[in-house]
Amino acid sequence: MTWARLKDDIGTRIAGLTRPTRSDWIFALRTVSAGLIAILAAYALKLDHPQWAMMTVFIVAQPVAGMVLAKGFYRLLGTLAGALAAIGITTVFDANPWLLVAVLAVWIGICSLVSSLLRNPEAYGAALAGYTAMIIGLPAFGQPHLVIDLAVARCAEIVLGIVCAALTSRLILPKLAADAIISRLKRSILDLAAYADGAFSGGDAEKLAGLHRKLIGDVQTLGEMRTYARLEGPSLATRAYPVRRTIGQLLSALSAARALHAHAAPKNAALIPVRAELQAVVGELVAKPGALDDMAPWVVRLDAIAGKARQMPDIAAGQDIDWAGTVTRLTIAADFAEAMQQVLRGLDALRSPPSRASRERRQPALVVHRDYRAASRNAVRAAIATLLVAGFWLATKWSDATGTVILVAVVSSLFAARADPIRSAWNFFEGTLLALPFAFVVGQIALPALPGFGWFAVFVVPILVPAALG
Repeated sequence: MTWARLKDDIGTRIAGLTRPTRSDWIFALRTVSAGLIAILAAYALKLDHPQWAMMTVFIVAQPVAGMVLAKGFYRLLGTLAGALAAIGITTVFDANPWLLVAVLAVWIGICSLVSSLLRNPEAYGAALAGYTAMIIGLPAFGQPHLVIDLAVARCAEIVLGIVCAALTSRLILPKLAADAIISRLKRSILDLAAYADGAFSGGDAEKLAGLHRKLIGDVQTLGEMRTYARLEGPSLATRAYPVRRTIGQLLSALSAARALHAHAAPKNAALIPVRAELQAVVGELVAKPGALDDMAPWVVRLDAIAGKARQMPDIAAGQDIDWAGTVTRLTIAADFAEAMQQVLRGLDALRSPPSRASRERRQPALVVHRDYRAASRNAVRAAIATLLVAGFWLATKWSDATGTVILVAVVSSLFAARADPIRSAWNFFEGTLLALPFAFVVGQIALPALPGFGWFAVFVVPILVPAALG
């Protein structure tokens, strides 16, 4: 990373922290409150590692209630699976330390493979199952009788953190996924219209590329929110398929607009009127306030444009026109208009969902691609990284290296499936470095002088609130 890029990155983060919105403040204060409640309850219950309860709150913290429930649920499943694996592996292989760490590394590789093939919170749960076995198994090395106590303690601490996070996200000024879906879909439709407007008018390529990346990211987020909304209440299950279908149509419209931009034919007499009408519609969508309050006029206009584009162009003999290219471009224009229609209808359906789940299954819908080769590569990476550090620990008999083995297992499991795992791990390292001076001041200077939970809250809240905002 160059110094200039690093300065820009830091500047962007600082700018975001200096302009938090009301929802940002609600999220930060709610998360910190839940964390303090969790650690206070953990101390009251005399749990072995109360900090895990507070850490769990921050790990599962999300701005939307359904996201917290989903991440918390799969964190619990992953913890239980990892705890059972740790008990089994430690019980069977504790007599041979090299075999023990080898089996734990293989387990982490298997969980990383599954995590790479899944999406959303399910992937997180699978990764957690891998490194939880290491977190529980290594401290019990040479003392297999402790493994069950460690597993029960960790599960109890995590359950406590999940309960605190879930209750506060649902009871304190909650933001629901059902509402967030509609809000994000409206923004995505307007972004799609802006992209199409630029694509049909030969807009700036760099700006269009940025909009394209943003839309792809928003589509992925919408796909995740579909899962979260279903967890917020049975009545929201009816939204699941309409969202999935609408996402598919949004991607189809984006693909068609991009194709028309990449293969523009501005002098084509048959295509010019259709492109002009499409550009007028999307331009008005972007410019008109409250354009998405009423879908009917836009749907009618897009239907008329699609019908016109589907008509066979009347090309006189001798005209110097690419007939096949013209028909292809008109077909793509019609596809865009029809997909845009379905996106607008999908937004309408989400505003007033049906009382029961529809059996209708229209395509296209969002299909998850599973890259088995990349997943296998991620599994091998995680297993080898963990095994190398564990081998160093056993060879040197350095007791403090146990924490390093666990940390490598955590980072390898969480980041193996990322598109840029090195950058993700570096960000993790940056956050750790930033935390060290605060941890030293609070833990080694402030709390020894002024002990007690009240002073602990006074010292950490000014640190945790900006962290949650970030």
